[in-house]
Amino acid sequence: MCGRSSWFALVLAVGTAVAGTAMSAPASAGDDLLQSTIRGLELNFWLSGPRYDGALPPCNHAAVLGAVRGRFAEKESTYWNSKLTIEGYERIRETAYRPWAPNTIPRRFCSALALVSDGLKHPIHYSIGETTGLIGVGWGVEWCVVGLDRNMAYSPACKMARP
Repeated sequence: MCGRSSWFALVLAVGTAVAGTAMSAPASAGDDLLQSTIRGLELNFWLSGPRYDGALPPCNHAAVLGAVRGRFAEKESTYWNSKLTIEGYERIRETAYRPWAPNTIPRRFCSALALVSDGLKHPIHYSIGETTGLIGVGWGVEWCVVGLDRNMAYSPACKMARP
């Protein structure tokens, strides 16, 4: 048991030292991983609470649209044995930014028309959330294509994917 206590004290001391150094130094592009790690420690070990920046990519950011496109194709092929893909987007717009209480996770809500490989244009609603990426690091995307929400996760008609 003494070994565990010593290990925890060491990790806590190093984390505190790193956090103190990161707070006093000016931020640079290479500090993103460090800041995400510190934010993850704050969220997971109750040090000082979350510090949300609200720094989210815009609705038309290539990485956001690419994530939706890739996850849609994966879901269609894996679960529905379908070859449907999103070929492009039209009329991308932000519908809300941080629409809830001040201390909730910052989210940007977006809507667009998805040009699907079936030749139809389907409305799509998606949100970009801070600290909702893989294991709570970085931003993540939740999305719903109207008419192709076959498991009804956001029913009715993707209403639950909107603010």
